[in-house]
Amino acid sequence: MSKAMIEISGVGKRFVLHNQAGVVLPVMEGAALSVQAGECVALVGASGAGKSTLMRMIWGNYRCDDGSIQVAGVELCGAEPREVIDLRRTKLGYVSQFLRVIPRVPTLQVVAEPLLAQGLSDAAARARASEMLARVNIPQRLWSLSPTTFSGGEQQRVNIARGFILDWPVMLLDEPTASLDAANRAVVLDLIREAKARGAAILGIFHDADARAAICDREVDVTAFTPAGAAA
Repeated sequence: MSKAMIEISGVGKRFVLHNQAGVVLPVMEGAALSVQAGECVALVGASGAGKSTLMRMIWGNYRCDDGSIQVAGVELCGAEPREVIDLRRTKLGYVSQFLRVIPRVPTLQVVAEPLLAQGLSDAAARARASEMLARVNIPQRLWSLSPTTFSGGEQQRVNIARGFILDWPVMLLDEPTASLDAANRAVVLDLIREAKARGAAILGIFHDADARAAICDREVDVTAFTPAGAAA
């Protein structure tokens, strides 16, 4: 079997509660999983089990306290910020639950930005962004407006368009079908299927059981990584 695009072993995480006399709260230990190219793996477990914590460590927002997290051959535990930034720019895509953008930046520019960051011409990036916005059913009359003015479902679709604008080798998906109606949910599931078909390794959180069944190859229950005695 070829080397996994996401390889996690022995990963642990502890939070220090500075406002509570420095109490150390262990939230994860011994986490291990792998995701191959062309595979979609779902993180499952009760609320508070650590799904989002693990995703944030893979994305590089949370420090890894123990073990190893390798994404596309890059070791993230102990990585320098520039290494994390370069990985995000070239190999690792992320669709979060929430759209975070600079106010007043037009929607078309928001979606085109990852292409521009890789050196694509403005015209080509805007053309591709237009195709993606049309595919996720954002009306053209809204493209010149900031997505901060949009409904929750519209913002999520802009998030999806931006997240899938590049053919990332590795993708993290945090509730990608949240806030979506049936038609737009189907569009997102098709985008995920296409990403798998081209060889993307995908790790996601899907509370939508039907979506999980439709596109995930297997599940990993993060409850197994909860330290003994820790709160769920």
